[in-house]
This record gives sequence, structure tokens and C-alpha cells, in this order.
Amino acid sequence: MTTKFGFNLMSIDEFENWLANLRVARTILYIQQHHTWSPSYIQFKGNNQFEMQKNMKAYHVGENGWADIGQHFSTFADGSIVTGRSMEKTPACILGFNSNSVCMEHVGNFDKGKDTMTAAHKDTIIRMTAALCKKFGIEVNSNKIVYHHWFDLSSGVRNNGTKNNKTCPGTNFFGGNKVNDCEQNFLPLVSAALNGVTIPSISTMNTDVIKYVYVTADTLNIREAATSQAKKAGDREPALFGSILRVYKEKDGWYKISGSQEHWVNGAYTKPVTRATVNASTLNVRSGAGNTFPKVASLTQGQEVFIRDENNGWSKINADNRWVKKEFLRF
Repeated sequence: MTTKFGFNLMSIDEFENWLANLRVARTILYIQQHHTWSPSYIQFKGNNQFEMQKNMKAYHVGENGWADIGQHFSTFADGSIVTGRSMEKTPACILGFNSNSVCMEHVGNFDKGKDTMTAAHKDTIIRMTAALCKKFGIEVNSNKIVYHHWFDLSSGVRNNGTKNNKTCPGTNFFGGNKVNDCEQNFLPLVSAALNGVTIPSISTMNTDVIKYVYVTADTLNIREAATSQAKKAGDREPALFGSILRVYKEKDGWYKISGSQEHWVNGAYTKPVTRATVNASTLNVRSGAGNTFPKVASLTQGQEVFIRDENNGWSKINADNRWVKKEFLRF
């Protein structure tokens, strides 16, 4: 693994080892698949990954006005991987669907008739997705592993590619960009890469979790004991504003946020949330607590959300004004 411009360059073998040892405070439920479209294979010279990643960051910051590069990872034609924004940060990749997600950008144009994905690139994408599923307990299905093409560009509503959508991750991405293409062609390869490892659901993995909270401070230090005098944890970054944290234990107003390490945060800088699952085939998200407010997105059955507030039978699902009817949630 090599480092330049604040990014790490890895092979897929190095990535799997790096990810297994990575500690991430925020709760991750989804994996996004994207292609860059531009830059594409023609810009890749075999050794210019850092320069390409730096240029993408410059575009995202300078042209889009974002605080950082949008994606967590970029993959390249030779199978290499470059890190992007911190895993503690929410990505800037799919309108309305960035919370609790990991964003993977595959450098190339994978629309039909454009770049032909190399075998090395395919292998990395499959193994990366499998490794992320294993790390974060993400089930291998099309509710948890999603394509950008399935979301309306203007509203963020998931419409499965029927109106106002990008082709991303490409009309020839593992045979196509439709939900059926994903389920028939891509997800079986991810399952096979897990080598028989059964991915437990988030709820199964988190049987020891006593509650969930979200961070209200800009940054929240993670310490090695339940006191402000304790050393900061040296192997992980601070938790960031809005991040959903798992709480395994409480002590004197402090929360233990790791199931295996003595890693604690001050509970005074958090607020409680409740985890819920959508039990309707489609659930409208509105900009306020009532049917008269505009529809701003939609959720599909099986998606998980975190409830921050309730009002007259409606549940607020993020820090912004996004509300759903409580009756269509399973707690």
C-alpha cells in the first residue's frame, strides 16, 4: 500500500486486509455502485491513479462545491483501489440516499459500446463488495447493494430507472444496470466471493447493541475509557456530526460504541434514534409531517431508517425535514 495526496493505493488483497482492521464509528447499511463515465479507461495510464483521484477531488470541491471528494473508493482497470473521503463521512453520490452508505466509483464508462471492463477490474469490484458486506453485515440483495441508475436525479425517489435517471454504473455493468441485471448477474458473483460465509443481518450482528444515537457535535472524540481524561483511541477517527452510532454499554453518561474494544464517547454530544424497517412496497418521504407536504423521495420495502423525532403519527428519518408515516415502519 502506498500513500500520496492523502489517498491510499491498494491491491484487492491489501484492501481486504485493510478493511478487516478498519474501525468505523458510523453505522453503514448500504453499498452504492457507480461508474465515473468521465474519466474513463482512455485516461488511465497504469500508474496515474493518485493524479486521477486528485483531479476528481478538485472537480468535486471546485466545481460542485462539495467539502471533499464524493466517493469513499475509486477502482481502476488494473484492479487497484484508491481511498477517497473518510469512511466516517457520508458520501455525496446519490441524492437522498447517502446516509449510512458506502460509495464505490469504478473509473470507466461502462455503457454499451464504451469501455470493456477488464477481468482484473471485475474481480476487484466483486471482492470489494463482498468484503464490505462481510465487514458491515450487509445482506447481498438489491435493497442493500444499489445502482445510481435506480434513483431519480432531481428528487432522489427510487424508481428503478424509469424516469430522469443516469445510466450509472453503466448499461453494460455486469450485463446491465437494471434491478434484474443486478440480481441475475452481479449479486450471485458477490455471494460466490463470500466463499460460503453467511452474512448476518444488521439486527443479528447487533444483538448486543442496547440503543442507537446520532452525533450532535461537529466532531466527537472516541476515547479508551469512559472519562474525558482518557486517551483518544489511536486507531480510528473521531465520529462526525449526524453519524449514527451503536451503543453497547452506558457508564456515567458515556457510551461504549465498539463491541470488541474499550472505545467510548461522551453521551452529552449525542441524541437517541430508533432503528426501523420499511414494511410497505413503496413509502413516500415528505418534507414535513403530513400528506400536504411535497413528496421528496421514496423508500422501498426492507430499507432501514433511523427515527429522530415523531409528530402525530409521522416519523422524521434524518436531520433534514424528511418524514414518513409511522404506520408503514416496523420497529
